[in-house]
Amino acid sequence: MEIKEESKAPFLMELLKGLNYVNVLEETVDVKKAQFAADLADAFQDVKLYERGEKKLKSAKDLLNEL
Repeated sequence: MEIKEESKAPFLMELLKGLNYVNVLEETVDVKKAQFAADLADAFQDVKLYERGEKKLKSAKDLLNEL
């Protein structure tokens, strides 16, 4: 999730914590860590899609050729 106005972040977090059906696992303030977490979530989503046959992934050979 990206919050465009940082000044609104505390309000949003308190609102989410107040909802009993939302579980806030950890607040990430470090931008690099947040980007890494988002990239990792995207990678897991790609794997799920691949396992269902909905996405074709590059081979290791293709990835090495890009380098």
